[in-house]
Amino acid sequence: MKDKFAREISYLRISITEKCNLRCTYCVGDAPAAAQADGGDSAAPAPAQVDGGDSAAPARSDGGGELTLAEIVEITEAAAELGVRKVRITGGEPLVRPDVAEICERLHAIPGIEELTLTTNGIFLKDYAGKLKAAGVSRLNISLDTLKEEKYRQITRCGSLKDVLEGMKAARDAGLLPLKINVVLLKGFNDDEIVSFVELTRREPVEVRFIELMPIGAGIGRAEQYLPGEEVLRKVPELTRQGVSGVACLYRLADGLGQVGLIRPVSSHFCAACNRIRLTSDGHLRPCLHSPEEIDIRYLHGEALREAIREAVLSKPMEHVDFTGGKVSKAARNMNQIGG
Repeated sequence: MKDKFAREISYLRISITEKCNLRCTYCVGDAPAAAQADGGDSAAPAPAQVDGGDSAAPARSDGGGELTLAEIVEITEAAAELGVRKVRITGGEPLVRPDVAEICERLHAIPGIEELTLTTNGIFLKDYAGKLKAAGVSRLNISLDTLKEEKYRQITRCGSLKDVLEGMKAARDAGLLPLKINVVLLKGFNDDEIVSFVELTRREPVEVRFIELMPIGAGIGRAEQYLPGEEVLRKVPELTRQGVSGVACLYRLADGLGQVGLIRPVSSHFCAACNRIRLTSDGHLRPCLHSPEEIDIRYLHGEALREAIREAVLSKPMEHVDFTGGKVSKAARNMNQIGG
C-alpha cells in the first residue's frame, strides 16, 4: 500500500490493551494507580487483574472494550492482504492481557506477515519470554528509563527494576534477540545516566534507543523535561554514525557489541520515512500518532474492512505537527490509549 506521498505502508502497530501495571508519569499522567494495579514486585497481581484505566485520562473512544482475538486476527489478515508485512504488539502493557501468547501465535501464522515484534515494560517478561518465542515473536523492545531502583519506582510509581532485569535475562535466554531498550530522555531525571546506558552497548549486543519526550497526552505541559537527542552525542562524543534503521539514527562505540539509536520526533521528525499505521485496542485505525483522525473499523468485514484500511493509509498526513514554539500533539488520547 502506498499513501498520497508515495510512502510504502507495510507496518501495523496493534495495541491489544490500554491497561498497564505501571503508572509512568509521562504516559498516563498524575492519576493514582488503580487499586489492583500494584505490579511492582514479586507479589504482582496476575495480568488479568490489572486495570490501567483512570478518570483523569482523556476520554476514550467507545469501541465496546478491547478487541477480541478473532477481531485482531481478522483486521491483521485484511492488512496483510493489502501489503502489511510487519506487526508490533503494544499496549498499555501487552503482557497484562491473558491471551497475549495466543494472539501472537495467530498473527505469526497469517500469510504475508514476515516479522512479529512486541514492546513491553518487562515486569512480567520472566514468565512470558519462552511463550512469546514459541508463539513466533522474533524480538522485543523493552521500555526502561533508568538503571537505578529508587528512580525506577519514582517514575513508574509501583514498579521494580529487579523484575525488568530478570525479564531481560529471560528474553536473552529465550533467543528474543537483538533486544532493544527504549529510554525516554527526561531532563533532570535520567540525563545523568546517558553514559551508563551507552556503556551497556559496549558490553552487550543490545540497541539502546534514546527517544525524545513528545508533547502528547500526559507529556503535554512537561516542556521543562524535554531533552534533545543531540545531548547523547554531546555526552558521548566517541559515538560514530552508522546509518539509519527505521525511525532511528544509529551510532556505535568503536569497541561496542551493540548500538545506540536516536529517535528524534521533536527536534528532527522522521515523517518522510514513516511506514506505519496504528490500531487502538478498541478498534480504531490511526493514520498518524499525532493526528486526531481515527477510523472505526471494529465492525467492518471483507471488502469494507479493506477499503477502510486503504482510506486510513491515504489519509496519512505528510508530517505531524511542528512541535516548536510550544505546539503539542493533536492526538486526543494518552500514549497508553494509542499504543506505544
